[in-house]
Amino acid sequence: MKYLIVSDIHGCAPRLEQVLDYFNREKMDMLLILGDILNYGPRNGVPEGLNAPKIAEMLNALSDRIIAIRGNCDSEVDQMLLDFPIMGDYTLVVDNGKRLFLTHGHNINEQNMPKVGCDIFLYGHTHRQKIEKKDGIVVCNTGSITFPKDGNEPTFATYENGSLRLHRLDGSILNETNISE
Repeated sequence: MKYLIVSDIHGCAPRLEQVLDYFNREKMDMLLILGDILNYGPRNGVPEGLNAPKIAEMLNALSDRIIAIRGNCDSEVDQMLLDFPIMGDYTLVVDNGKRLFLTHGHNINEQNMPKVGCDIFLYGHTHRQKIEKKDGIVVCNTGSITFPKDGNEPTFATYENGSLRLHRLDGSILNETNISE
């Protein structure tokens, strides 16, 4: 399976369109969304191209290929617009025996790791992208496609056959690791 992992969309339709263009061009199988989908939150500015109904329309067209969890800016009202569940705080995806733990990062994070075992811990929330190995687990923050922090650029991740990659919006690879190395 080929997974595209994205977090912190915050209602920015033009940025999501770029990510979905990559998703379609590269024939990805599943879209994993790590929260903060429609709303931008009170600490962020209003994003360019803010359009929650358009975001919902674009994602609903892929609803049978989406696994999503709730971010701190997601609510039950958001769930009413979306045809796939978003209210879980975390989920575990198993691919070829590798366990990918998905969460937003505002509750479960590097300082409060999950009790369940995993090979890859994926989160967003801080809007600061990274991939690193920590105590035998690959830890990946996908960053944010809309509001990257600390001079980072907008990023998303992909996972396929043990390879985890961070990508710029144009699809070029920023960083990568193989979880079996």
